[in-house]
Amino acid sequence: MHSTSSTHRTRKAVRTAAVVAAGALTLSLAACGGGSDKKSDDGNSSSPSESAGTVALPKLNGASLEVAAVWTGAEQKNFKAVLSEFEKRTGAKVTFVPAQDPIINFLGSKIAGGQPPDVAMLPQPGAIKQAVDKKWAKPLGADALKELQKNYSQGWQDIGKVDGKQYGVYYKAANKSLIWYNAKVFENAGAKEPKTWAELLTTAQTIYDSGVTPFSIAGADGWPLTDWFENVYLSQAGPEKYDQLAQHKIKWTDPSVKQALTTLAQIWGKKAYIAGGQSGALQTEFPASVTQTFNGGDQPKSAMVYEGDFVQVNIGETKAKVGTDAKVFPFPTVGSTAPVVSGGDAAVILKDSKAAQALATFLASPDAATIQAKLGGYLSPNKNVPDSAYPNAVQQTIAKSLVAAGDDFRFDMSDQAPQSFGGTPGKGEWKDLQDFLKNPTDVAGAQAQLEKDAAAAYASGS
Repeated sequence: MHSTSSTHRTRKAVRTAAVVAAGALTLSLAACGGGSDKKSDDGNSSSPSESAGTVALPKLNGASLEVAAVWTGAEQKNFKAVLSEFEKRTGAKVTFVPAQDPIINFLGSKIAGGQPPDVAMLPQPGAIKQAVDKKWAKPLGADALKELQKNYSQGWQDIGKVDGKQYGVYYKAANKSLIWYNAKVFENAGAKEPKTWAELLTTAQTIYDSGVTPFSIAGADGWPLTDWFENVYLSQAGPEKYDQLAQHKIKWTDPSVKQALTTLAQIWGKKAYIAGGQSGALQTEFPASVTQTFNGGDQPKSAMVYEGDFVQVNIGETKAKVGTDAKVFPFPTVGSTAPVVSGGDAAVILKDSKAAQALATFLASPDAATIQAKLGGYLSPNKNVPDSAYPNAVQQTIAKSLVAAGDDFRFDMSDQAPQSFGGTPGKGEWKDLQDFLKNPTDVAGAQAQLEKDAAAAYASGS
């Protein structure tokens, strides 16, 4: 069973703090409802400190590196721009290696073949733990540690640790408690941004009555379904139960899980509320779930799509403009607290070298994060990235909220689980929630299958 204690749990994420962080996001998003593209004022709380500066990197002429990640499309293209800057500053040659989910399996095959990448971007704390347990991962050196400690809150440092030793640099973060919507559809329907789950259901009905299907759900990819569940569960059951379920200290047959699945079924079980119905959703991959919400003018296939701040990359592939045509509101309060769920991708060194350590140092710096922030669809936990680096007011406020939350956040539950349960297509939680989307009336059956798969994965630790 992989640890969820010192590895990524020293943050003091209590109920009150979650409310404060969510409240800050609600206020800031509301304040920028018009979506102005003006840069934020100088002197804001998350502007870079005077000591942030330009990170010192060694000359690496002749060195070559391979970096593996599961990123595709615009996300991959934007990350390659960051790698290009590293090449320019150091003289090293960097090759991006496209990986497949689950990345641990992909890396295992590369390592077995004697060709591991130098650095891998791992999307789960559980994957970092597995890489350490398999003796693949190498600890960060002094320069990377110094840069990390200067630029990151303790909580973001700690989730990259295993047994107290630093292995990961969380280069990319995600605010996974957002619902994006087609502003024109809302305007035509006279719909308002909901603050509670009950209001969300009312808004959905208002949208439906106007002739547009309320929701787009990326059911072909299991991970967005886990994110739906986590937001409902965190808000409804509370952070303490969330931690217990994340560590499998309570079972998936617990009444709190039944309550969350029953709540989800209020949307997932209503065919008319889902673009293409349940069967259509199960054939809709994440990128299409976004683009079909913003293509088609005021008659798109759906009015709303749930997912994190990174949705902006996909919105960028449509004619919609973030902040004007595409707006966002925090995931509504389901219970007594609003959910604040985060995720992220960490750089982990697999082949220790001066060049690999230099890249980890660069990725821990505000220099690297600022490059990708300017390209959009990206959020950094690096507190010294200026708000003005983000391309629009919506993204600036999301970034400010993440930094303001400090250590008070909850990390994606499925990403904390062993990979076979929380991070593998066609298996575990991904598959079980796809089956539940297919038949949302069978709550007990879904719970039983989730518990069976969780118990097996946590027992084996993989």
